[in-house]
Amino acid sequence: MATSAAKSAAARVRELRKQIEHHNYRYHVLDDPEVSDAEYDRLLRELKALEEQYPDLVTVDSPTQRVGATPVSELQEVVHTRPMLSLDNAFADEDVVAFDRRVRERLEDVEQIEYSAEPKLDGLAISFRYESGRLVQAATRGDGLRGEDVTHNVRTIKAVPTVLRGSPPKLLEVRGEVFMLIAGFKAMNQRALERGERTFVNPRNAAAGSIRQLDPRLAADRPFDVFFYGVGETDGWKLPARHSEALQQLREWGLKVSPLLKIVQGAEGCLQYYREIGAKRASLPYEIDGVVYKVNRFVQQRDLGFVARAPRWAIAHKFPAHEENTVVKGVEFQVGRTGALTPVARLEPVFVGGVTVSNATLHNMDEVRRKDVRIGDTVVIRRAGDVIPEVVKVIVERRPKDAQEVELPSKCPVCGSAVEREEGEAVARCTGGLVCAAQRKEAIRHFAGRRALDIDGLGTKIIDQLVESDPPLVRSPADLYVLTAEQLAALDRMGEKSAENLVEAIEASKKHATLPRFLYALGIRDVGEATAAALGNHFGSLKELQGATEEQIQEVPDVGPVVAAHVYKFFQEKHNRDVIAALTRHVQLQSQARKAATGEGPLAGKTFVLTGSLDSMSRDEAGDRIAALGGKVAGSVSKKTSYVVAGAEAGSKLAKAQELGVEVLDEKKFLKLLESG
Repeated sequence: MATSAAKSAAARVRELRKQIEHHNYRYHVLDDPEVSDAEYDRLLRELKALEEQYPDLVTVDSPTQRVGATPVSELQEVVHTRPMLSLDNAFADEDVVAFDRRVRERLEDVEQIEYSAEPKLDGLAISFRYESGRLVQAATRGDGLRGEDVTHNVRTIKAVPTVLRGSPPKLLEVRGEVFMLIAGFKAMNQRALERGERTFVNPRNAAAGSIRQLDPRLAADRPFDVFFYGVGETDGWKLPARHSEALQQLREWGLKVSPLLKIVQGAEGCLQYYREIGAKRASLPYEIDGVVYKVNRFVQQRDLGFVARAPRWAIAHKFPAHEENTVVKGVEFQVGRTGALTPVARLEPVFVGGVTVSNATLHNMDEVRRKDVRIGDTVVIRRAGDVIPEVVKVIVERRPKDAQEVELPSKCPVCGSAVEREEGEAVARCTGGLVCAAQRKEAIRHFAGRRALDIDGLGTKIIDQLVESDPPLVRSPADLYVLTAEQLAALDRMGEKSAENLVEAIEASKKHATLPRFLYALGIRDVGEATAAALGNHFGSLKELQGATEEQIQEVPDVGPVVAAHVYKFFQEKHNRDVIAALTRHVQLQSQARKAATGEGPLAGKTFVLTGSLDSMSRDEAGDRIAALGGKVAGSVSKKTSYVVAGAEAGSKLAKAQELGVEVLDEKKFLKLLESG
């Protein structure tokens, strides 16, 4: 590290870390970013590159280390120097009035109390310990006296500064609530459902489970946030007179506090705040289950003291329960736009979370079996904000003798097509993608897409009208080719000229309807552009492919048994054959000579499988980059696969690659491979 280059690198690393922490503060604490996401990412990439070039410069509190380090073997016990107390609860206005009266009586001669009020987050309480401004430990509440060391996971949370701003004290212990944003929680559960994995019941359980697991790389991918709400042990800081002033100082040091914190006067001020937050509750991006009132002046807090494990100077005013008991009267299956069947419990109506609930999602059959939900069971249901009500658990003790098990239907309840569920997957799907009314809009949108039949001007709003008209103008992609300009001109916001242009675009789509494009446009499960091209090249005509057996389809390069089964079953479904027959009366597909899959370029002979999402490009763009260099993209992993590119939230394909010993590339290695090509 003695060279001038190394010294220059060290100086630049210090400057980059300072800039990145500043931008983290502006983004997470002030909610007022100064730079675009692209500029922030550029700074982070530069820092990563320097740390890779000079490994000695890497420190545990560097912004680059938030991706998660090596998993720990077990969680260590932490003894809290100051107990992490719980709060007494208030459930009615009268409880708050009584609390305020007790406070005033104990303090004597005080007519009105000043309170600090803020929302009560439904997350996980954590103690954060900073020494000389650096995060050295994070621990769960545990029993209030002893918790668990979760520093390895907390370091991955971007809203938690690893280095404080300004001149913090020698020792600062702060308490905060780690929680999961609702939108991120929903997206995380959706990805889990698509991969056939277990979902979390609610954001709080997800936060608690994620923070307490051993591998920080998992926590790094979770949508965490944090608000700091209190102070524990300190050394070198003379506390201000008020709790609210202490929180303001924490904010200046870079610690995020609730923007909804408010100073109120007396019991009436508390109750007015409760009503204000209650009105905002459904629109908040995170879950809360009440509000917390704290006597604001520290001297009054000390005079009031504690009782058992709760302070006399604070109370939690809880919102009405989001959970209630009811009875499952039946289970029906809804079909989503991608064909996924979702079991929905029909319930004895019950008032919960401010509304009457008569339906609740059961997610998938694995969840039905795991929770052992049966028709006739008494269950606990939960509703929070605009989250779809769901069955949390069964009260088995109340199960009637004639309770019926839930069975997955063999036929789609919408179109009657076969339902398939692959071994090891949680999601069951309808196979009637081209004719199923539930999937109709998505099937047509895909068919008309740029990479399929490329019907310019056929957007989502027009498709909605075509499908929703009475009677529907379009029931399958084949109906697009008999639409007239007069029919289209009658749609909302569609003039005569626009209608004529769309008819021309539909007609023009016939000209570039190659066999690979047509196969891709059909929306066969797991058949992307590369697989469609491989099928077209191998069979040469649609007729040959339609007549092929599963074994013959598996002979196509990079088509494994799973994809072959999907293709075979698709063409065996009578509904699909009828639509294809109607399509080919309008779209003439030219037979093509069978071609071997011989590519040219630096990646020729290499087969890639993509899984998860990439930050720098879409999956389609990644496939194009691979193809441009002579490589191929396959839909499933086999021993013939050269590389699996694993992005964020990689699914079962990653596990399959590891099982078969196929080389796995993260996004950084993948980009490096493309650049070298």
